[in-house]
Amino acid sequence: MLDHCSISHKGGIVLWSRSFTPEASHIASSAASPVNSLIREALIESRTTGEKYEKDGYAVKWTFVNDLELIFVVAYQRILQLSYVDELLAALKAIFVKLFQPFLTTFVASLHADSRGKGSAAGLVTSLNLASAFEGWDTYFEALLKKLEDKATQERQSRLRGPIHTQPVLESPPLSDDQSTEPSQSEDAIQDERQIARNVQALKSRLRGRGGRRGGRPSMRPVESGSGRDSVNHSESETTPKRKTTKKAGRKWGDEAPTEADMDSLDYSAEKSDLNGLSSSKNIQSLLDEASMGSRNKDGLYEVKDWEFEVDNTVSAALKTAEVEAMSTNSGTVGTLGSLFSRLTGSKTLTEQDLKPVLEAMKQHLMKKNVAKEIADKVCEGVGESLIGKKVGGFQTTNNAVRMALSTSITRILTPKTSTDLLLSIRTKLSSPLTSTQQRIPYSMTFVGVNGVGKSTNLSKVCFWLIQNGLRVLIAACDTFRSGAVEQLRVHVRNLSVLGLDGAADSKGRVELFERGYGKDAAGIAKEAISYARDNNFDVVLIDTAGRMQDNEPLMRALAKLVTVNNPDKIIFVGEALVGNEAVDQLKKFDRAMRDFSSGSGSGKERGIDGMLVTKWDTVDDKVGAALSMTYVTGQPIIFVGCGQTYTDLRQLRVSNVVQAILSD
Repeated sequence: MLDHCSISHKGGIVLWSRSFTPEASHIASSAASPVNSLIREALIESRTTGEKYEKDGYAVKWTFVNDLELIFVVAYQRILQLSYVDELLAALKAIFVKLFQPFLTTFVASLHADSRGKGSAAGLVTSLNLASAFEGWDTYFEALLKKLEDKATQERQSRLRGPIHTQPVLESPPLSDDQSTEPSQSEDAIQDERQIARNVQALKSRLRGRGGRRGGRPSMRPVESGSGRDSVNHSESETTPKRKTTKKAGRKWGDEAPTEADMDSLDYSAEKSDLNGLSSSKNIQSLLDEASMGSRNKDGLYEVKDWEFEVDNTVSAALKTAEVEAMSTNSGTVGTLGSLFSRLTGSKTLTEQDLKPVLEAMKQHLMKKNVAKEIADKVCEGVGESLIGKKVGGFQTTNNAVRMALSTSITRILTPKTSTDLLLSIRTKLSSPLTSTQQRIPYSMTFVGVNGVGKSTNLSKVCFWLIQNGLRVLIAACDTFRSGAVEQLRVHVRNLSVLGLDGAADSKGRVELFERGYGKDAAGIAKEAISYARDNNFDVVLIDTAGRMQDNEPLMRALAKLVTVNNPDKIIFVGEALVGNEAVDQLKKFDRAMRDFSSGSGSGKERGIDGMLVTKWDTVDDKVGAALSMTYVTGQPIIFVGCGQTYTDLRQLRVSNVVQAILSD
């Protein structure tokens, strides 16, 4: 366990520090601090040449970032012999510089300016407000330290377990003559020895029975009963007894229609009686992931977690870098994307010719992040227009200017033009005043998309989120084409009924399934479902639709008919995070077809996509360009992303996190 960790400027300003015990905290604030001793004796007086400094039972290790004048120090009890300290220091340096490099550059420049003007460093620290500047750093540090400590624990346990498995048994203890004592060998061991003896005897008998043929002289001797071959057969029958084969019950096939009993035996989605017992509690554990559960805000509303790219991915990337330790301090200051701009140095005004190779490299970077080529071209074009004619005064200034321009462009694209607060929209509609003759109409959402992207699964995740906020939900099964679509939703409704509000099994009446079987008109089913929800006081109707390809005109007309007839409050496009250029094609054609067909259906009102739900988000790591492509095409926000197999695996996207992922190296 560590005692103390700190990040300081060479001038003596402590940017961040943490002590892990009260004693270490007291020592760190005193003159006898091992960190102060390190700076005084090892760094200033150069009284040590090693990579580790020892003082008063403490071992202290450190590393530098020379161009930013930073010192990273870790102190721990010398007796502990922690193996991960070097890796921790390298990762700390990489993450801290990557996250706060623009601020650190400004900070160092301000210190030098103050020193020339004889200003106060304390006043500078107060004006910069270091606590807010490094906000969020504790989360990164804790995640990094936990990973390294877990890794060290696993390695230690594997070393301890190794000799136990490989140690041979020298000899067995002698058998006791005392009949009252327990046998030293287990019953299984005795049976194994007898089995081995029978196998050896069978092998000897087989060799005797085949001896004539092995020597090349055929045996003319008749085989008697009880001779070698018979004994072999007898031995084999003892060693490997034949299992009794059970005949598999054949499934009925024929031209006659199945009976009601046959259909019941094949319906695995029906609720079984054993769900009320022990298996029900087991199912609940498999349906929820406690680590993915959201939280309740001050108003008591259940909010899903935010997707956080920077913590896990930044820590993992830093650990990989620390293992190789190939990066120099200069390369640690600016990332790979920043190195693209190294040719733009000196005080000059940027021209189109200067930016052309840089923008080409930027476009390749965006495409590697899964941004569609068309969108990458337009983003780079916008960045180039904002930089042409801009005067830069050095490498760091150019790097910051290009990164800032790219970050600003991506942020502008991703920032939603409409509200993404679904709960606010739902409660606003449900609480709107009505006349005495009017009846409250539930809030309806239609989920559309191509085949196999996870519409039904993520619809059920949204349903779980709504139930946790105290709303009654009706799921309308309007996929009347795909076999098993209705049964899939029935299973989800059964599971959600078991889960209930806050995990309690009390939501039987909070979620229901409305279905009319297969081969029916989806628009008619949706209309009946909304009427049923209105008459039975449901708050929200979630309409599941059949998957269809964007080029299938008849199916797109049928989808536009469903939208026109029922006029849902939200049309949510469900798409995959794995697609690149295909995302643009899907969204363009879905949105265009729905607008064209809905406006030409007689109502005169065109409807397009109102928002997106991106699935399989956990499979793309930092290649989150599909979010940028989808938002650019429609101008509509991404409401949720799906990132797992349980009902709690739903996340909200923050623009800053997506920008961080796209700009990451």
